[in-house]
Amino acid sequence: MLAITGVVGLEGIVIADRDGVPIVKASMETIPDTALMSSFLSTFGLTSHQGGKLGMGENNTIICIYSTYQVVQMDLLGMIVTFIGNKNCNTGHILSIQKELNPIINDLTKVLTTDF
Repeated sequence: MLAITGVVGLEGIVIADRDGVPIVKASMETIPDTALMSSFLSTFGLTSHQGGKLGMGENNTIICIYSTYQVVQMDLLGMIVTFIGNKNCNTGHILSIQKELNPIINDLTKVLTTDF
């Protein structure tokens, strides 16, 4: 993926279904294995659902900043895209990748929803 090399400090991108099952991933070896597990990747759906219950409306992006990493998760056309960057990564640059990924996600969604 071109996006992973275009943002300084971005160390991984994972495209997963709503259950957190990875479909496509590109990552550096420095990312902890736990950040690529389904149990971690599926947290977006749970968190978004809880926010909706609080009357906050529909959510499509969550940004979490940890001591050594930051995680940005987006709902793009029903797929959960997780970006993992180091603590110095520019969050705005990560958010701008969405436009670059939309055509890829659209094609991927078409392939995965095709009945055989």
